[in-house]
Amino acid sequence: MDDYPLLNIFWTMMWLFLWILWFFLLFRIFGDLFRDDSVGGWGKAGWAIFVILLPFLGVLVYLIARGKGMGEREMQMRADAEKDFRSYVQKTAAGAGPTRSHADELAKLAELKSSGAINEAEYEKAKAKVLA
Repeated sequence: MDDYPLLNIFWTMMWLFLWILWFFLLFRIFGDLFRDDSVGGWGKAGWAIFVILLPFLGVLVYLIARGKGMGEREMQMRADAEKDFRSYVQKTAAGAGPTRSHADELAKLAELKSSGAINEAEYEKAKAKVLA
């Protein structure tokens, strides 16, 4: 341990952290690039080659040129996902509950009245409630 001082350990850890951070940034850039519909195939290929051949410069130039759009596209993607989720939940919740029309309710009330489960006064009261 004497041949590798503490300060060198900190420097090594910092460079390792920066290297991992750069990889995360690189994956984020490729994800943004290939999800973006406003860039054509040649544009995507050009950016990909630039980022692969000159990695640090390519990432830096991409962030400068398209960084603001990256955030906007990410927010739009998340808003669309939230909207789709809410739509799915509403559609599923609406289909899950029992949907009964007024005619179904009145038919059930008439059946209860004819079977003797409710009398005429109860039938009229329930009928008025359904029609209200």
